[in-house]
Amino acid sequence: MKNTDAWRIRAILTGSAGNLVEWYDWYIYTTFSLYFAPVFFPKGNYTAQLLNTAAIFAVGFLMRPIGGWMFGRIADQKGRKASMTLSVLLMSMGSMLIAFTPSYNSIGVAAPALLLVARLLQGLSVGGEYGTSATYLSEVATASRRGFYSSFQYVTLIGGQLTALGVQMLLQRVFLSPPQLQEWGWRIPFVIGALLAFFALYLRTHMQESGSFEKHKTSTNKGSVKALFQQYPRAAFTVVGLTMGGTLAFYTYTTYMQKFLVNTVHLTIERATTITFYVMLIYAILQPLFGWLSDIYGRKPLLIGFGVLGTLCTVPILSTISQTSSEWTAFWLILAALVIVSGYTSINAVVKAEMFPAEVRALGVGFPYAITVALFGGTAEPIALYFKKTGHESWFYWYVTACIFISLLVYITARDTKRSSYLDKDFTEPSA
Repeated sequence: MKNTDAWRIRAILTGSAGNLVEWYDWYIYTTFSLYFAPVFFPKGNYTAQLLNTAAIFAVGFLMRPIGGWMFGRIADQKGRKASMTLSVLLMSMGSMLIAFTPSYNSIGVAAPALLLVARLLQGLSVGGEYGTSATYLSEVATASRRGFYSSFQYVTLIGGQLTALGVQMLLQRVFLSPPQLQEWGWRIPFVIGALLAFFALYLRTHMQESGSFEKHKTSTNKGSVKALFQQYPRAAFTVVGLTMGGTLAFYTYTTYMQKFLVNTVHLTIERATTITFYVMLIYAILQPLFGWLSDIYGRKPLLIGFGVLGTLCTVPILSTISQTSSEWTAFWLILAALVIVSGYTSINAVVKAEMFPAEVRALGVGFPYAITVALFGGTAEPIALYFKKTGHESWFYWYVTACIFISLLVYITARDTKRSSYLDKDFTEPSA
């Protein structure tokens, strides 16, 4: 194996491992909120308690644009390595705070206030993680395998959620009883997350910088928001359109689906967790396959495929899941939905990275993306739960459909970035 090939594999593994830890820390909040919702909020309607935890989940998303801006600037000015190292440190602090925050019965309103602070820290962290890791993985890959290698960002993003679900299943079935999980056991995953984040911090302090950044480290206007929107406004706003439908569909069928199965389909938490785990496992495996297809046929056909099928199938899929009493029916329908969503998730990182030059790439990928995810991904659960609470749950299905259709219009009119990539212009082999 050539030295550059060995370096590339190490870089992708290191970047992906850190990414997995970050997303594990992010997702254990929503995975275990079914248990800790009553701990941080006054007793009352269970849907209302879930709505409160979902609202704090959404508020965490409001920090993601700030994180996308702040860490994007750091990545473009100081390096991808510096940005990724700092982001994982903030994530560990948020997880530790949640793990040791007392209950509402112990400290009153301070409990949800501290929960909010923790999610703000994590939102800041994960807001910077996406743009920088997407940029790094895209920059270290060769042109012929860029879609394949960059797809590992979502493999590890999904892997973070799978790890959270796996920890939940072990605690549910092996180590703890339901009352123990409800009372104190839900804190264990947050302690694990904080410890894993310190391990990821060690990995990232030993990673090598990307060749593209090194090549342009003396360029002017690095990480400049003004330069981004003055020189590349079309690309920046295209990121918003590309992301809208995809991020909403992703959060609907992943983070919200577990609650949907419990709260609407009336499965037990344990059965909902099991279904979600195995569907997500298959979903993670699909990402490199779709990324490989994009290297052969281009990015645009996959995006259009997601847009068309998502527009046509969202309402039938969600409506059927809501009315089924069969766990297998729910499993296959959720899997079908995520196969469709793979047309977006597998390549969205590389598509965005290919639209910007190295000087503003991390900022261009992360900042407009984070704004869009905050508006559409972070609000998916609260909007869905609000419609359910008001007796109009099906309205949410049409809302998701409308957003996917708007993104489809962007996919149709946008250029295929595989054939007009800035990454091809500044690709540099690293020194071994």
